[in-house]
Amino acid sequence: MKGSARKISNFWKILGPGFTTGAADDDPSGIATYSQAGSMGGYGFLWLAPLSFPLMALVQEMCARIGLATGRGLASNIRLHLPKLLLYTVTISLFLANVLNIGADLGAMAEVIAPFVPIRFEFLVVMVGLLSLSLQVFVSYRVYVKYLKWLALALFSYVIAAMFLRDVDIASVIRSTFIPSVPLNRETLFLICAVLGTTLSPYLFFWQTTQEVEDEVLEGKTSVQSRVKAATKDRIGRMRIDVWTGMLFSNLVMYFIILTTGTVIEGVSIQTANDAALALSPLLGGAAGFVFALGIIGTGLLAVPILAGSATYAFSEAFGIKGGLNKPWKKSVTFYVVLTLSMLLAIATNFVGIDPIKSLLYSAVVNGIISPVVILCIIILASSKSVMGKHVNNKVSTIMAWGLFVVMLLVAVATLISFI
Repeated sequence: MKGSARKISNFWKILGPGFTTGAADDDPSGIATYSQAGSMGGYGFLWLAPLSFPLMALVQEMCARIGLATGRGLASNIRLHLPKLLLYTVTISLFLANVLNIGADLGAMAEVIAPFVPIRFEFLVVMVGLLSLSLQVFVSYRVYVKYLKWLALALFSYVIAAMFLRDVDIASVIRSTFIPSVPLNRETLFLICAVLGTTLSPYLFFWQTTQEVEDEVLEGKTSVQSRVKAATKDRIGRMRIDVWTGMLFSNLVMYFIILTTGTVIEGVSIQTANDAALALSPLLGGAAGFVFALGIIGTGLLAVPILAGSATYAFSEAFGIKGGLNKPWKKSVTFYVVLTLSMLLAIATNFVGIDPIKSLLYSAVVNGIISPVVILCIIILASSKSVMGKHVNNKVSTIMAWGLFVVMLLVAVATLISFI
């Protein structure tokens, strides 16, 4: 018994940037998007979970390997090895997309808090935004993420809730898990783009790469050469366990959100957070709203620093600004100015009159449209022996990655055409 407990404890300690990134992937935008997919399409969108899992894990593993093999962040590698126009396009697009995503997440967090606190929505948004900004500036992300990892486990309530569902058409669930069963029209194409965009979000790619580097810096490997030397077979192996576990967690939650909402609230157009929380009512009854709020707040507090941090790291690496979240603000003034600007702009997006739930969905679609460009950069870097050395992509990884790029590009182009 003690041996098993020790193994579990050791496994939990291995989980780092990969698991945190996976948990943050199910941010408020993800929860809202998956809920909308289940409510509008029933079980019809379940196939997106098994389809996206290996592709999501593959691209995140590539990002982590780039960070370990080169000792640099993703934007730094793009700056060194790819055209400047591509660098600036990716960086600016990421910054703007992340601002929209942060704003949507802050709005969702404020909306779920509102029923429990007698404060106007606008003030709650500002309070939540400033709280998150303060934590990013004055508290090490690695300190409070240890606790938020546990809070993110509230999302497992969807997995548990599925066990209490009645009238589940098992045959339909199995069929829809592997075969697309939704009509291909403008609405479903919009949702497919949103689901893939919030699952394969560009900010996760940049964050994964940077955090692998930051982990090495915290261990005293302050030079690029020392970090590259530390990319041993054992280190790469631990990274893969971390990344694949995090992505499995993320996609399990995604699958069961679609399953529960597709069973409980199919046909209901989600307009508020309370509508989405109804999916948990078979398990939690009147407490569904509270647990849903807990999941939104937990994943929001996890995701917002990653969103703001990834955009700031990318911007800083692209324009040669030194600094990072592992340093106090007095030693990284410019870095934290950019970080603060992104947070303030995100707070401001909640005052333009867009509904929080719609804002979450739109931010997911924007990520889906930007994602192919970033994935293209990742494939080129990870497949280059001059960049990666002995850690270069194998043929299977490269073929799968190009397949992912084609799928994401087709979805993004088709979505844009459908609106034009």
